Amino acid sequence: MLERAEEMLGLTLPTALREAYSLLGTRHDLTSNQDPLLRPSELFVHDEFGGVLVFRSENQGCAFWGVRLRDLGQDDPPVFVQSRDGWVRFLERVSLACVELVLSETLLGSEGRLYNACELPASLIRELPSRFTQVDFPEYPMWTGKEESPVSWFSAPGKLLRLDGLSDHSWLHVRGSTSADLESLRTALPGHWACGYSEPLEADELPF
Repeated sequence: MLERAEEMLGLTLPTALREAYSLLGTRHDLTSNQDPLLRPSELFVHDEFGGVLVFRSENQGCAFWGVRLRDLGQDDPPVFVQSRDGWVRFLERVSLACVELVLSETLLGSEGRLYNACELPASLIRELPSRFTQVDFPEYPMWTGKEESPVSWFSAPGKLLRLDGLSDHSWLHVRGSTSADLESLRTALPGHWACGYSEPLEADELPF
């Protein structure tokens, strides 16, 4: 399918992107919960920014992730995202962008009752590094704009956290391995949590 997509587009995918499709192309549970990895047949070239090969899309088409056409000759080129501030550098390598994709799509996965989000006050934002382990992953911009950037990740046993921005009341997204893990996060970080779980969480109910 990749070969056919390349033929239709008239270009060759970078090695790292081809490897990503070989590893993740059928793992829709890891790549297609919120802002999906496009299927090979859905790959397209966006004509802005000198031409960008788009391989990921925000679920309502509000943003796209891709590689500039002029960088396609690199094995693991930088990735850019079409944000509200225009096209900006997302991460330095396709391989890193694919790790971020799996992290975010797992965080926002189909088991909605294990996910929640809260607008975290500045006092608790400052405490996150002392309460949780910061994931060794580069910070990067959120497509919604500078106010929700940079994005950083934290973890603890059975818990995954993503903080979008550093300003007062930035959104913190969390996932627990179990309901008890999730409840312990809500207890440790008091605030107005988005989900009460009276009904299953739908993708269009996420707070962004």
